[in-house]
Amino acid sequence: MAELTETSRVHALVDALGRKLDGKPAAAQTYRRRRAVAYNALEYAVELEVLPSNPLGKVRRKRGQQPVQQVDRRTVVNPRQARELLNAVTYVGGWDRASGRRLRAFYGCLYYAALRPGEALGLRQSDCTLPEEGWGRIDLEETRPVAGKAWTDSGETHDRRGLKQRSKGEVRHVPIPPPLVRMLREHLEEFGTAEDGRLFSSERGNVVAASSYSRVWKRARELALVPAQVSSVLAARPYDLRHAGVSQWLNSGVPAPEVAARAGHSVDVLLKIYAKCIDGQEQEMNDRIMRGLGEEDGELGG
Repeated sequence: MAELTETSRVHALVDALGRKLDGKPAAAQTYRRRRAVAYNALEYAVELEVLPSNPLGKVRRKRGQQPVQQVDRRTVVNPRQARELLNAVTYVGGWDRASGRRLRAFYGCLYYAALRPGEALGLRQSDCTLPEEGWGRIDLEETRPVAGKAWTDSGETHDRRGLKQRSKGEVRHVPIPPPLVRMLREHLEEFGTAEDGRLFSSERGNVVAASSYSRVWKRARELALVPAQVSSVLAARPYDLRHAGVSQWLNSGVPAPEVAARAGHSVDVLLKIYAKCIDGQEQEMNDRIMRGLGEEDGELGG
């Protein structure tokens, strides 16, 4: 504690908070979470009069240290690629274990409803409105992120929490398109639910482990993509399906406030993260510029 009264020590702490174990920069969200934990711990030290004041409040992160927050557009699949990947999932695991088919609707929720993996894992049948025709709806109120048995009150690997950046008990309403409605209805017909009503579970009824759905996804990419794409960052993680879903909404012209509400973001964070992915109207914008220059009417000449 005494060393933290030296500014150089505090700068070293801030730098460590922003790096992974391999020394590479951590994601901005990871840094913010770590800094919040460290700040609260030091506040407790101030309360115990071990420190005169919180040293983190006096030190700012260097501008050059800030990791890029935007989604890499190279990871975002187009609708055709997304459909091919979701179909390829059903071929993973063979017909005896059905590991891929059991997870197809899970991945579908990440793409068509832009759910986070933890939100999809906590999804229950009672949260879903699935009509025989037309659009349905998902009413989210719980997420099951991986925390580790040592860090949950229940002793389970997956914690039970409310939605990210929302008050406890607050519900997020997400309209879902017919393809996802059909996918969920087929999933319920074939696999049913876990004892607590969750849609997605392992063969033993447990919460699906991140290692399991990541392993199935890796195999599905090998089946659906060409070798050059498999070795690229295109849809490298299941979470990239959420990025693709949000990007598709924005590129389809859905207003940012509506996209933010469905995805569980604030508008400013949404536009900051997905700024480089809003490129669906590039040719249209180019045409507008050319019309403004008078090129379309031949006014500029050769």
